[in-house]
Amino acid sequence: MDGPGRTDMVKTIEFLKLIRWQNLVIVILTMMLMRYAVIEPVISRIFVELIQVPGAEVPLTLKFPWYDFVILVFSTVAITAAGYVINDYFDIKTDLINKGEVIVGTKIPRRRAMLWHNILNAAGVAGGFYVSWKAGYFWLGIFFLIVSGLLYFYSASYKRQFLVGNLVVALLTAIVPMLVAVFEWPFLYRYYTQYSVTPPELNIVFYWVGGFALFAFITTLAREIIKDIEDFEGDKAYGRNTLPVVAGLITSRIVSVVLLLATVVLLYLVWYFFINDRITLIYLTLTVVLPLLYIMYLLIATRTRKQLHIASSIMKIVMISGILYSVVVKLILDKNLV
Repeated sequence: MDGPGRTDMVKTIEFLKLIRWQNLVIVILTMMLMRYAVIEPVISRIFVELIQVPGAEVPLTLKFPWYDFVILVFSTVAITAAGYVINDYFDIKTDLINKGEVIVGTKIPRRRAMLWHNILNAAGVAGGFYVSWKAGYFWLGIFFLIVSGLLYFYSASYKRQFLVGNLVVALLTAIVPMLVAVFEWPFLYRYYTQYSVTPPELNIVFYWVGGFALFAFITTLAREIIKDIEDFEGDKAYGRNTLPVVAGLITSRIVSVVLLLATVVLLYLVWYFFINDRITLIYLTLTVVLPLLYIMYLLIATRTRKQLHIASSIMKIVMISGILYSVVVKLILDKNLV
């Protein structure tokens, strides 16, 4: 293919690389799984007696309209994509050292990148205000505005400050699954408060989704520190106060190992006290714990940048495995395996 068609295809590919389309797919997958593989089967095990059908108990069902949920997902993805664009916009010099290539300023002009950042942010914030209005809390749309601002200042300033950037990214990652519960809850509460004889207890929704959010927070924080260790040379050259630059590579490795060890301990504690089924134990051990132990080994025993990149890549797989545990949850609850 030659001519304008090929040029447009190349531009599209570069744009998809700029917005990290693989990560956006993970965001979509996370939100879909939280809604349909965690919240839906969890609430289906709660039964209420409806006023219009006295004497008969029925299971709870999702009440957040699917089309509004799609807009919530779109808003989250758009703001996330805008964050990736502005990150590359500010990271041209360090990326040349750490990665050897950049997209913004070479394949995509800086002005066009900033335009896309503004368009994606505007679309995401507008969608956020819309779904907040539909949920009955229009003021909640301010949250989407704050997140877009945090992502901008993360790229412009926070990521150069000691641990601030790492904590911001980890927090925003943890918020993604929580958004699904936050927007489902008002619709559930209003409907079943109005139409059921006795309003059901809905806090279990936040307990389940909160577990996934906590896992996302700790593993993301650990991965961000590992990436900072990997990018030590570029960050040091441009005066970034990351943990490896400020506290040293050895301390950073120790902090990462401690976070990963804490993740393993928390997983087994949650399993022992709250879940305690064989399927979960086998799944978490094989897909999460063993890879985390291998990452700890790499952090302790290796020194090359290539091996650190392998550790970072495995961390991403572990995080996806954690999300996919939601499918196991649905299987367990639907088939009454516990």
